[in-house]
Amino acid sequence: MSDQDLVSAIRQLLAAAPEESFHGEGYRKVWARLRFRGIRADKERIRRLMGQHDLLAPARAGKPRGPKVHDGTIIPMAPNVMWGTDATATWTLKQGQVTVFAAVDHFMGECLGIHAAKYGTRHEALEPIRQAVKRVYGTYDARVATGLLLRHDHGSQYIRHDFQRELRFLGMESSPSFVRSPEGNGVVERFFRTLKEQLLWQRYYEDEEKLREALYAFRDRYNENWILQRHGYRTPQQVRDGWERKLSMAS
Repeated sequence: MSDQDLVSAIRQLLAAAPEESFHGEGYRKVWARLRFRGIRADKERIRRLMGQHDLLAPARAGKPRGPKVHDGTIIPMAPNVMWGTDATATWTLKQGQVTVFAAVDHFMGECLGIHAAKYGTRHEALEPIRQAVKRVYGTYDARVATGLLLRHDHGSQYIRHDFQRELRFLGMESSPSFVRSPEGNGVVERFFRTLKEQLLWQRYYEDEEKLREALYAFRDRYNENWILQRHGYRTPQQVRDGWERKLSMAS
């Protein structure tokens, strides 16, 4: 394929419908999505052509960093070993600021639950956890998630007695990150960055109900279409399907 034809294919990909891709994706994901379409080109060639035609995604300037607070990784070797949950905020036209909660599987990067509420209380913070438990285990009963770690920060919702009591009811173990160390909850933090760039910063929603509808639609689109480099450029849904096939073959 000539450079001209390859650039044309890249432009078509970047202008694709939202169901097919996400705006602002870098050259690595462009390379992967072209492969999905049957176009196999060298990754560095794609980077060079995108740079020449001003198609590269904006790069964030790095910041000087001191010593790490902890060593190791927060990515387990299997799904449903550790989930992460956190909260962020956005603006609605009728209700002003609204809190958004989410729960993400650390291994797959899959969004398991998402919720929006005017008042970000401990009870609202439990909603994405309830969604996640029903999605993964099919029921919401005592000890159904025994042994699962839930990573969260030290926000007031997460350290309250009611929230912690619900985790114990489900059999989960609380796994708080280090104070003032957001990278300890980095999986859900990275999901929120994508959520903001792809949805929350794109438009305002009328109220929390309209926002919830948009969040549910984004959750499904994300799980089915967002590709993860650490999983060989597969989507969270593809990772889950592959893992379930692996378990069925083993049994």
